[in-house]
Amino acid sequence: MIDTRLTGKVALITGANHGIGAATAIALAAEGVSVFLTYKRLPPLNDPAYPETYDCNRAGDADDVVGRIRETGGRAEAVEADLADPETPKALFDQAEKAFGPVEILVNNASGWLSDTFAPSEHDSFGRPLRPVDAETHDRQFAVDVRAPALLIAEFARRHVERGATWGRIIGLTSEGPHGFPSEVSYGAAKSAQESYTMSAAHELGPYGITANMVHPPITDTGWINEEVEKLAATYGPLRSVGRPEDVAEVITFLASHQGRRVTAQVIKMY
Repeated sequence: MIDTRLTGKVALITGANHGIGAATAIALAAEGVSVFLTYKRLPPLNDPAYPETYDCNRAGDADDVVGRIRETGGRAEAVEADLADPETPKALFDQAEKAFGPVEILVNNASGWLSDTFAPSEHDSFGRPLRPVDAETHDRQFAVDVRAPALLIAEFARRHVERGATWGRIIGLTSEGPHGFPSEVSYGAAKSAQESYTMSAAHELGPYGITANMVHPPITDTGWINEEVEKLAATYGPLRSVGRPEDVAEVITFLASHQGRRVTAQVIKMY
């Protein structure tokens, strides 16, 4: 049995009411981590290109996740928060510290995802609606996927250094950003920027005992997978299958663990 040496640690996980965030909260709690979850309920997309499950997942709170963790003896709290508000990061750390003590693991999972494009197209190859890139799509995407992670990392680092801590983990979620992301161009650009912030954190905060990495999940079933996406997954990558949120949560848990102590400044690509 591997001892991850995570018992007693405290994690702040964004976007944790469903999908990878929820699976990560459950996985870390199973290792003895006290988890503070954030989420934001989103309105339904009401589009036939998305399974109904996805709308339900996006619209829900985190009560079920917290309940599952507590039922097995874990410690969890959740709060609804708008990461697009620049005052939110500080408030989240204050609330997490009040609940469990100083945050030692930061998981930047939340996304303000939307589909936008430079092309004169109304739908992508999966039949999902597209909108042109404009100030609104840019600002919405970058507020949640770039500014919020940057401010969360900054707040994490400031508190870590002030209390003289020597152990910390920063883990973000990314995608195909640096190589361009057709039909999701603002999302791809935002993820590229988040990668840069996280790699900078790895180099600047390493002397303070903090590792910082990004995880690039496979095509993962968080409720949004339709038949066309499933067909793509069957032909894409060496494993040719759709991943589960739990698969990604295991990699995040490894990066947070003692076993991952020498892994930093990396983008871990999963298939």
